[in-house]
Amino acid sequence: MAAPYDAEIRKNVQTYGQVLKKSADLKTNACVTTARPVPKHIREALQNVHEEVALRYYGCGLVIPEHLENCWILDLGSGGGRDCYVLSQLVGEKGHVTGLDMTKGQVEVAEKYLDYHMEKYGFQASNVTFIHGYIEKLGEAGIKNESYDIVVINVIINLVWTNMALFQHGGELYFSDVYTSLELPEEIRTHKVLWGYCLGGALYWKELAILAQKIGFCPPRLVTANLITIRNKELERVIGDCRFVSATFRLFKCSKTGPTKRCQVIYNGGITGHEKELMFDANFTFKEGEIVEVDEETAAILKNSRFAQDFLIKPIGEKLPTSGGCSALELKDIITDPFKLAEESDSMKSRCVPDAAGGCCGTKKSC
Repeated sequence: MAAPYDAEIRKNVQTYGQVLKKSADLKTNACVTTARPVPKHIREALQNVHEEVALRYYGCGLVIPEHLENCWILDLGSGGGRDCYVLSQLVGEKGHVTGLDMTKGQVEVAEKYLDYHMEKYGFQASNVTFIHGYIEKLGEAGIKNESYDIVVINVIINLVWTNMALFQHGGELYFSDVYTSLELPEEIRTHKVLWGYCLGGALYWKELAILAQKIGFCPPRLVTANLITIRNKELERVIGDCRFVSATFRLFKCSKTGPTKRCQVIYNGGITGHEKELMFDANFTFKEGEIVEVDEETAAILKNSRFAQDFLIKPIGEKLPTSGGCSALELKDIITDPFKLAEESDSMKSRCVPDAAGGCCGTKKSC
């Protein structure tokens, strides 16, 4: 169990938010890891973010889901606003992004550049709102239940994960955070520096599925994972045999009307930045026109989410139209362990040696 999120811990976390001026000040790589290539349209959106806002980024991975046009998004623990300003470009003028953070100085930095980004994007009015408030008191901050399409969280949920009320917002929860390989001992859970760096309050990864079930979500969908390295000898001594991983998961509300059997699906293509291929999570990548067999849970999620119009979904055995695409009608073992995924990714990277032409393992396709 994580340490209580009391006033002392809140004060410590706020202190780190005020002391850290840029990501280079961090003592671990927990807040600067990226586990997979960033799509071109997101790279371009990142380039439009003001330099001061970008330097204030202490996130863990990238919490930018797909298909965001016109969506209303809530960013909990928005910090200096980098992710909010990226998301605001992707949702467009008809969408909206609300960022909430408990560190007043971070909110002030984010608000400072509202007009800058509105003009940069060519919007008639800003589609971003920043709120100074606490994640465990969303009602007091004016955040209404079920008022958002998606909730994104970047390295903050481990500080307050026992507060289940925050999960009631949005149809999808997309979040990147730090997880442990085992339940943390008291020395780590009460260590002020480790709390400030989002390690002391990290959740044992297996507990996430239990929490998701309690609050009405389908089992967590693992998206990416990356092992965390510690850059401080004293902290290494304290953590001992504990391992940490930064991982991105997505949660969807469980549907009572979804398919009850495995299905075959075809991705229609066309999602911005993923026109030909959609990497939905670590286990399913859908290529345009290709028939893919999915389990009943995945089929239900696709059918009852904002992705419904992007897929043709039929029971196994029913003939589907294809445009020359191949079939992938064989269910594989589903990876749910972020440490396993991170180790496999590291192993793949170690086998990939760039050739003289800048390729990988001789050809890009092999990696």
